Amino acid sequence: MRRFWLLGLLAALGGCGRYFAGPLHPSPQQAASVETNDDGSLTYALNRLEISLQPMSDAQLNRQFASVSAQGAASTNPYTFGNWTPPGERWTPPRFTVFRLVVSNYEYPKVLIDPLQISITTANQRHYQALSFAQLYEYHQAYWQGRTGQGREQFKGRTELVRRTLYKDEVVFSGQESEGFVVFPVLPDDVVSLQVHLAQIAVRFNYAGQPSETTSIDFAFEREVFRGNQPPPQLVQQP
Repeated sequence: MRRFWLLGLLAALGGCGRYFAGPLHPSPQQAASVETNDDGSLTYALNRLEISLQPMSDAQLNRQFASVSAQGAASTNPYTFGNWTPPGERWTPPRFTVFRLVVSNYEYPKVLIDPLQISITTANQRHYQALSFAQLYEYHQAYWQGRTGQGREQFKGRTELVRRTLYKDEVVFSGQESEGFVVFPVLPDDVVSLQVHLAQIAVRFNYAGQPSETTSIDFAFEREVFRGNQPPPQLVQQP
């Protein structure tokens, strides 16, 4: 696992004529009952059940967790590298692919979405499953500098923030809302369009509390990928 992440980071930083991926945004064509919102999110509406998915850029995540994103290499934002840039660079590589999932249930007695049943399928037929807390814990453990003192506190800070903000595998009862992040690995440079598939959304349950009716949703996103020796101005890390 550690080798996978480190190789991915090296690949993002190395080479000439590099690729620089822009942020994800909704594709023009969406499935029925899916609407595009002004904030770049997509919302699926089934009567009074609404499920929204928003791709989160690193800039958005840094603003949301500003207090842990402005210490350079010591930043402890678990979803980005904060305001750190590699030596001699003006561009910060992405750490993950992150979406915010919001569920508003005013239709059914209860609804259940298992975040680990959420997946990405790209236009060039790559497949990715959402990462679990255990996988993110292992990832950040590889960045743990030392086992005591400041390194330990940074590791604890990152993993506790992940624990609090990941979308939880919990029932959303009638009249309730739930939200959290769904996290995937960094997408390869050749990915320019994709579908996020929310599978086995339970909307009705039997007497034993097991799902008796489920549905699924596809959200379509795309992005622009730039190539050159330097990133385009819109992707340059601001001081």
